[in-house]
Amino acid sequence: MSEKRELTRADLVRIRREREDAQQMKRAALEAARPIPQVTTRTNPDVARPRRKSANPGRGRRRFQVALPLSPTDFRRINMPRMRLGWRSLSLTFATALGLLIYLAFQRPELRVVQAEITGNRLIAPSELNSVLNVAGQPIFTLIPEDLETRLRLHYPELVSVKVDVSMPNHVSVNIVERQPVIRWEQGGGYTWIAEDGIAFRPRGEVLGLISVVALAGPAIETVSVDPLTPAPFISTEMVESLKGLASHVPPGEPVLYDAGLGFGWNDPRGWRVYFGTSAQDVELKMRVYESMVASLTQRGIRPALINVTYPTAPYYRMSQ
Repeated sequence: MSEKRELTRADLVRIRREREDAQQMKRAALEAARPIPQVTTRTNPDVARPRRKSANPGRGRRRFQVALPLSPTDFRRINMPRMRLGWRSLSLTFATALGLLIYLAFQRPELRVVQAEITGNRLIAPSELNSVLNVAGQPIFTLIPEDLETRLRLHYPELVSVKVDVSMPNHVSVNIVERQPVIRWEQGGGYTWIAEDGIAFRPRGEVLGLISVVALAGPAIETVSVDPLTPAPFISTEMVESLKGLASHVPPGEPVLYDAGLGFGWNDPRGWRVYFGTSAQDVELKMRVYESMVASLTQRGIRPALINVTYPTAPYYRMSQ
């Protein structure tokens, strides 16, 4: 005969825990027996995957196209590679393009000068000016007008001004203003031309109407030009004006003589030499004094060797020794 015993509270707690443990063991066994689902992983497109080498290279590969549904979130996760150009790449591209343009410009015959167009010249031939300019065959964009102007001014002292214009595609125009000769100055077996401003330059042929001067010595003047492209005068402008004033009184066929100490004069056909200095003032007064002095000497039967009227208020004559 079994004896029925009343369960205590501790027994009830133990029994409930045993039941819970048995249920957890049962669920664990069911989970362990369930098959594992296949997991598909996405890889970062920026990470390069190593390619598997085919065991048989000659064998063709199978390709599969699978359409995968992608959500907007998946699209945002896809990183597309971006082309980035640094300043070094841009500089190299620009330098290459510029070099190509320069090379093509140097090779184009349409951009090369044939010769300069000369205007305003009367004494200097255009061919001579072009030889000094040396622009034939040169690319038009390499020519600097200021350099060409300086080259001509330094080479030709007879040029008062030079204006050079350069225009595309290959046109060079040169306008010059020349000094005109007034005096033919002969000295030491050679001669030169002298303009109104006293600047001497190389003669070109023969020009009629020039004041002919035979110098017994060089002019005793020292002048400095303010403009570095303008040569210093050979004689002063006052000497030029003095020669222009005396020119109409020179006996026909006689040249004007120049002496550094006595100035300008000539050989009078009546048998003596006369000097009037180098001042341009009182030229007409000097001539009147000279004629009065000659008349007085002739009346008295005096035949001088030299008459000096440099100072009209104190003229004098000198007898031959």
